[in-house]
Amino acid sequence: MKFGSVPVADAEGAILAHSVALPSGVKKKGRHLSRVDLADLLAAGVTSVIVARLDDGDVHEDVAALRIARAVAGDGVRVAAPFTGRANIYAEAAGLVRIDAATIATVNSIDDGITIATLTPFERVEAGQMIATVKIIPFAVDGGAVAAAESAGRHRLLSVALFRAMRVALILTTLPGTKPSVLDKRRRAIESRLQALGIAASDIMSCPHTTDDVARSLKAGQARSADLLLVFAASAIIDRCDVIPAGLVAAGGEISRLGMPVDPGNLLLLGALGPTPMVGIPSCAASPKLNGFDWVLERLVAGIAVNSADIGAMGVGGLLKEIASRPQPRDGNATAAAAHTRKAPRITAVVLAAGRSTRMGSFKLMEPIAGVPLVRRTVERLAQSTVADIVVVTGNRGDEIRVALAGLDVRFADNLDFTDGISTSLKAGLGALADDIDGALIALADMPDIEPGHVDRLIAAFAPDDARSIIVPTRHGKRGNPILWARRHFADMATVTGDTGAKHLLGVHTDTVAEVDLGSDAVLVDIDTPEALAALRARHDAT
Repeated sequence: MKFGSVPVADAEGAILAHSVALPSGVKKKGRHLSRVDLADLLAAGVTSVIVARLDDGDVHEDVAALRIARAVAGDGVRVAAPFTGRANIYAEAAGLVRIDAATIATVNSIDDGITIATLTPFERVEAGQMIATVKIIPFAVDGGAVAAAESAGRHRLLSVALFRAMRVALILTTLPGTKPSVLDKRRRAIESRLQALGIAASDIMSCPHTTDDVARSLKAGQARSADLLLVFAASAIIDRCDVIPAGLVAAGGEISRLGMPVDPGNLLLLGALGPTPMVGIPSCAASPKLNGFDWVLERLVAGIAVNSADIGAMGVGGLLKEIASRPQPRDGNATAAAAHTRKAPRITAVVLAAGRSTRMGSFKLMEPIAGVPLVRRTVERLAQSTVADIVVVTGNRGDEIRVALAGLDVRFADNLDFTDGISTSLKAGLGALADDIDGALIALADMPDIEPGHVDRLIAAFAPDDARSIIVPTRHGKRGNPILWARRHFADMATVTGDTGAKHLLGVHTDTVAEVDLGSDAVLVDIDTPEALAALRARHDAT
C-alpha cells in the first residue's frame, strides 16, 4: 500500500487518511475521494492531502475483514456487514461461546494488520450479543495474509452452542431438621437458574437424605426420561462415600469427579446414570450469585459434555467470590451487566408511503414492477435486511397499501395529515417506534432498488458512541437515501414542518454524520415521474 501526501488534483480515487474539516462539512478519513470531494477541497484552499492507494495484491480493509470473519464464523453466529475495516460477529440465540483460542492466537500472529478480539471461551451470551470482532488496522492488507487467515479459520473457530430445551429432574433431600423455608429457597434458586436458560424443571422431588432414597429418586427421574439429573443435598457432599455419591453408585451410576477448583462451588459432584448426566449441587447455589455450578449447568444445557478434565481447567479464572465486579445475572447487578453487553443495534425501518404521487399522474406505489407493486418490492427488500422491525406510514389510499403488503411482517402508522407534507409522515413514523429501538432508518417507499446489503452496510456503520449517529448513503460524493438516525436525534426530527424531511439536520450535526458509499446509484434514484418509472421497468426487463 502506498501512503503519503499528494496534491489534491492527483488524489481522485485514493483513500483519505485523515479527516479534513471544511466549511461545507467534514471529509472523514477512509473515504474514497471523488471529483466532488476534490472540488470541495480545492474550493476551501486545501492543496494537498495524505492518502493511501492499494498495491496489486492488496485487499481493502472491509473486504479483508469480511472474508476473515466469514472464515472463522461457525454455527449459531452471524457476521455483520463490514465498516472501516471491522466486521462484527454476533450470537444468533442464547448459548455459550465456543472458541478455538490457540488458532485465534495463530491468526493474530499472521500480520500486524489482522486482528480478532473475542469474548472468553464458554461465556454465556444472549441473542444479538457481540461475541467477536475482526478488525483490519490499515486501509488494506496483503492478500496472502488474508488467505492465510482464512485457511487457519477454515475449521470455524467461533461458534455458539445454543441452549436446548430439555427435561430436568430436581431432587431435594431432607434431614429431620430441614425447614420447609430452606427447601423452598433451594428449589426457587435452581428454578430461577433453569428459567434463565429457557427451561423449566420438569420433575421436582424431595426425599430423605439417605443412600437408598437418593438411589430410588435418581432412578425415578431417569424413568421419567430426564435429560439431566440434579440433586440438591440437605448437607454438603464431602466424600465419595457420602450419601449423594453413594446413592448414585447404588442406582447403577458412576462418579466422574467430586470437587472443583472454583470458589464458590468447590463441593460439586459430577457423575452420570447411564447416558444421563447427574450433578450434585453445591450449597452455595442457594444464593443467586455466580458459582461453579452455573458453569457446569450452562455447558450441559448447551449440549456440551463435561468431564473431570474440563472441571479441572475451570480453576483458571475460577476465583469468583473475590471479584466484586463480576456480573451476577440473577441478582440486582443484572442491569449493570446488561449495560456492558455489546449487542447489535436494534433498528426500525420507517417507510414513508403516504404521499399523493402528484408528479407521477398515477398512484405510483401500486405500479407493478416485474408483477409486484412498487411499494411491496421496496418493503420486501427491507425485510430481508437485519432491521428489527418495519413501520409503514400510510395516508393517501392507505387501504390499497395494506392490501399490497398483506402477509409481510410490518406495522402500520396512519398519517391523517398527509396532505400537509412529508414532515407529517416522518412524525407519524417516529411516534410508532418501540422504546427499545436504537435508531430509525427513514426509507422512501418509491426506492425499490435499495438492496438488503445496502441497509446492512448502513447499520454496520452505525455507532453513536463513536460519533457515527447519522449514517448517510452516498454515490460519487452525492448523498442519497435511506438515512439512518440514532434515537438521540428523534426529538429534533419531530420538530420539522411542511413538505420537507430532516435532511437539514445533517448540517446541524455534522460531527456525527458518517457517509457510506454503497457503490450503487440506487441510493440516488426515486420514482417521481413517468419517465423514471419507465426507466425502472426497462432496467428490470433487461435483467
